[in-house]
Amino acid sequence: MIAKNIKETMNSKGASVIRKMFEEGRKLKAIHGDDAVFDFSLGNPDLEPPKEVLDAIKDLAQNRQVGDSAYMPNAGLPETRLAIAQKINGEQGISTLTENHVIITVGAAGALVSVFKAILNPGDEVLVSTPFFAEYNHYAKNHEGLLRPVQSREDLSFDLDGFSTAISDKTAAVLINSPNNPSGKIYTRKELEGLCALLEKKSKEIGRTIYLISDEPYRDIVYDGREVSSLFDLYDASIVVSSFAKNLSLPGERLGYIAVNPSMEDASELIAACTFANRILGFVNAPAFFQRVIARSWNAKADFSSYERRKNAITKIVRDAGIDFIEPEGAFYLFCKVPLSKEGSRDDFAFCDHLKKYLILCAPGTGFGSPGYFRISYCVPEKTIMNAAEAFKSARESW
Repeated sequence: MIAKNIKETMNSKGASVIRKMFEEGRKLKAIHGDDAVFDFSLGNPDLEPPKEVLDAIKDLAQNRQVGDSAYMPNAGLPETRLAIAQKINGEQGISTLTENHVIITVGAAGALVSVFKAILNPGDEVLVSTPFFAEYNHYAKNHEGLLRPVQSREDLSFDLDGFSTAISDKTAAVLINSPNNPSGKIYTRKELEGLCALLEKKSKEIGRTIYLISDEPYRDIVYDGREVSSLFDLYDASIVVSSFAKNLSLPGERLGYIAVNPSMEDASELIAACTFANRILGFVNAPAFFQRVIARSWNAKADFSSYERRKNAITKIVRDAGIDFIEPEGAFYLFCKVPLSKEGSRDDFAFCDHLKKYLILCAPGTGFGSPGYFRISYCVPEKTIMNAAEAFKSARESW
């Protein structure tokens, strides 16, 4: 028998639990029909892109220039990098970031794996507060690194003592995500100040720079007048990675970026390393057409009011069903505590299997580093949310 040369780490057991639930939903819909299945598994933005984006698409398609599809610099089109530099300067409250501090990537995922490729040596660790996006584990493993979760406090704020204990000479970076997937938590300015002060202290103690990476695709989706704090003025060795998947509702176009703090001591070396990583990982950068679209429409504003309506609807339904949850401050997820079963269990996999009996699909919290919880993604049609009310109540009562 001929041996298969498929790496063990690439088998289906390593696949995302979110994608598994999404595929399960497709099977159930084929049996029961789309309207009978309540699929809250995948965070797939469903707003139409803003008018400015659609106008840019139309104009660029109708007025194509010779060379528009040619190769470009490895860091991306200069005009797109300049536009994103303007965006980051506004968000971070600085004026010193230029196009030379920006790299265009294939989505925020491409940005993160490029940064990890640039900074991780075999055995290096990336610390992350729980809960966290499930794919982070794989992004670190791609480059022989290790994601090391640090348990958050009950309110999901940083446990600085936990971070202090976890930091070692193997710590290459701390990764934060605000607003957070899966909880919608926004880290406050005070929390970030505490974390940055700790990283300054620990970097000196271990004799290596600990990078602080902020994953910010949900930055613009916030509720009740909240804001996402700037980071570049708090910590020199900081990096922002993001995309236009959520704020402009362009998830399938895979347009992301890396922005390196211009105050960083080794900024030019890191930018060169990330640019090289972006090239040799195989995807190089995002397609030229949508880089030009973004250069024209990056500051367009989407209307997120429907997400807020859906947040209000799903929180009422889940509350009425007797399920506890963490109030989302941003993004479009509800992170819920698995109710105690009659046997006294909070098994999130068992509860998500139980929900499937009522044709409800949610993602178990274990995949996000938080056993005993489950995630609801409410960027689904409003009728799906409203029609799921009785199913949630029945599932809770029979658990």
